[in-house]
Amino acid sequence: MMMAYGLFVFTLNTVAYQEFTRQINWRFAANPRVGLRPARQFIGVDEDPITLKGTLLPELTGGRMSLKMLELLGSQGKAWPMLEGSGTIYGMYTLESLETTSSLFFDNGAPRRIEFTATFKRADNYDLRLMGLATSLLGGLAGNLLGSAGGLVGGVVGGLGGNVVGGIAGDVVGKVL
Repeated sequence: MMMAYGLFVFTLNTVAYQEFTRQINWRFAANPRVGLRPARQFIGVDEDPITLKGTLLPELTGGRMSLKMLELLGSQGKAWPMLEGSGTIYGMYTLESLETTSSLFFDNGAPRRIEFTATFKRADNYDLRLMGLATSLLGGLAGNLLGSAGGLVGGVVGGLGGNVVGGIAGDVVGKVL
């Protein structure tokens, strides 16, 4: 495991990032003064953004389905814990943006290469005791995603099967008549 965002796990086989950027900022208020430099007062830590950048090769690693799961987490608008595989706990983060660029396409339009940039921002105003509720919600989300994918595959297989069976039946009826 490279990193975990909630129950979404970044690994070498799923969504492997090649670049990790963390920016730590502190906020200061400035009061202008006559004849002097502004007085500055520390008002707290800032959003502490984390950016993950990577390139996926769907033939070898994760692809669009892995990124779709991450997109669904971001669409919920909730903060999830960000943990590094080495044991570092960064805190509760929201997914602020997910940018993907697809290139080098197969003849069916599927990309051979997907570059992504995911930006997370810290949101410590969430209660860590709600983690049990959050994990159950995420489990339901994963079930919905897999159910949607299963329905898509079932529809394609059913459509292909119907065409094959219909074609065979048409040939048999044509030969009998």
